[in-house]
Amino acid sequence: MSIMTLLLFSFVALVAIATPGPTVLLALSNGSRWGVRHALPGMFGAVLSDFVLVGAVALGLGALLAASEFWFSVLKWVGAAYLAWLGLRLLRSKGGLELPAGATAGAVAPSARSVFVKSFLVAVTNPKGYIFCSALLPQFIDPAAPQAAQYVTIALVFAFLDFSVMFGYAFTGAKAVRLLKSSAARWLDRACGGALLALAGSLAFYRRANS
Repeated sequence: MSIMTLLLFSFVALVAIATPGPTVLLALSNGSRWGVRHALPGMFGAVLSDFVLVGAVALGLGALLAASEFWFSVLKWVGAAYLAWLGLRLLRSKGGLELPAGATAGAVAPSARSVFVKSFLVAVTNPKGYIFCSALLPQFIDPAAPQAAQYVTIALVFAFLDFSVMFGYAFTGAKAVRLLKSSAARWLDRACGGALLALAGSLAFYRRANS
């Protein structure tokens, strides 16, 4: 894989990652509610899912999901249901801000494990990611060269970009929350919750829109 190919992949991947999706919205919500430090486990969960995603594509799972209506539907509905559940929880949120100075609105930050698992499951149960990467990644793979090393390189670049974007959203949310009152923070949670519900609906109808 040449440097130019890697740079082109990085640009395309960055555009795709920076477009607000479920894990980015979770990073924004976690950062605004609990601060960047508490949002980090969620970022690591999403990064782990990136390696699972690229590995699955390298092994042909993306092609399997594209060809199998049954397995695509299973993953699609699991992912849509989980996104909808997270969205509803944010819609019912009462704000629960934990400001860096230590003032709280009575809420307790979730455990690192809970934040990690939540983001990992959101990313790993999204079949659109497998289909997208299954179509995108092979375009940057040189079939004449060893493919394992190329997929590892792509996975590392993809994970780095994903983490950087999520960190940026979490940092922005954490800084913005200093300017927000608790009522405004509730609306931020509700906006993220509504966006997650919209993504869940989009995922639920994904097959119909592309059939």
